[in-house]
Amino acid sequence: MDAMEAILTRRSVRSYTSAPIPEPLLTQLLRAAMNAPSAGNEQPWQFVVIRDRAVLEAIPGFHPYATMLRGAAAAILVCGDLQLEKFKGFWVQDCSAATENILIAARALGLGAVWLGLHPLEERVTRMRKLLGIPDHVVPLSLVSLGYPKDEPRPADRYQASRVHHDRW
Repeated sequence: MDAMEAILTRRSVRSYTSAPIPEPLLTQLLRAAMNAPSAGNEQPWQFVVIRDRAVLEAIPGFHPYATMLRGAAAAILVCGDLQLEKFKGFWVQDCSAATENILIAARALGLGAVWLGLHPLEERVTRMRKLLGIPDHVVPLSLVSLGYPKDEPRPADRYQASRVHHDRW
């Protein structure tokens, strides 16, 4: 699958088969994440790969939109490490780019994925830190639920010419 096809056919997938994800595929997703652009090329990210069933099943207890984790093969938590950021506040953009790269790579590799937001909701951030033992200088930004899709979501053309402005508003 080429890059444009992966981007244009990517959809949030919340229903998965029971098949496990091989470690080499998870490594490919992390390689994609770490090749995202970042301010000053500082790469202020840290990642936690979650496969532990008890952890995956605990997260919906504090994240109301995370019920799909109960059937997910794995999840990747994308965090910003405030000790690694070069330009204050840009870690959110950097880690968001890393998250999007995971989503596109997952699609290209035949996996289903969905982005679950954590930051800036303090309760979600605090509970995720506590659940995984994350230090205070590391901020959980997003969690990507992963698995092989049960169904193939249909692509949708979301292009809206009315939202494009040339040279000026």
